[in-house]
Amino acid sequence: MKEQTDEIIMAKVAQGDLDLLKILFKRHHLHVYNFLYKMCRDRMLSEDVTQEVFYNIMRYRASYKNGRFVSWMFTIARNSLRKHLKKTRTNHEDLDDVSYRLIENEEPKEDYTHLQRALDKLNPSDRELLILNRFQEIKYAELANIVESTEGAVKTKVSRALKKLKTIYFENL
Repeated sequence: MKEQTDEIIMAKVAQGDLDLLKILFKRHHLHVYNFLYKMCRDRMLSEDVTQEVFYNIMRYRASYKNGRFVSWMFTIARNSLRKHLKKTRTNHEDLDDVSYRLIENEEPKEDYTHLQRALDKLNPSDRELLILNRFQEIKYAELANIVESTEGAVKTKVSRALKKLKTIYFENL
C-alpha cells in the first residue's frame, strides 16, 4: 500500500476523519517541537505548544484549503507560540525577551552551544527564518507562504540573516 501524502490525509481529517490526525502527529510532532524549542529554548513550553498546534489543527481543520500541509502546520505553530508568549510575557515583546538557557542533564550529540547562542542574538524574525529554512528544511516558496511574503523577499531575508549569523558567530569564537 502506497503511503498517503500529508495533504491527502489532512483533506480527510478536514472532512471529519479525525483518527487520521494521529498519522500527521507521528510524522510531524518532532519537527514542530524542534522548531518551537529552537525559537524559545524552553522544553516544557515547546511540549505544551506542540500539543496546542495539533489541537488547533483538529479545531481549525475546516479552514485547511488543500495547500501544502507543512506550510499550514508551521503557520499554526508560529502563531500559537506568539499567542502564548504574548499572553505570558508582561512586556509583550514577543520573542525578543526569550533568553538562552542550558538544559540540565541534557547531553547533546555534538556541541552546538556556540551556534545556538549566535542564533539567540539574532532578532526573532531572522532566527525564525533561519530555523525554518535551514533546520526544518522549508523551501523558500513555502516559507514565503508561512510568513506571508514573496519568495524573492524571503530569499533576501534569509541571505541577510545568514550574514548576520556568520558575523555574530565568528565575533565570539
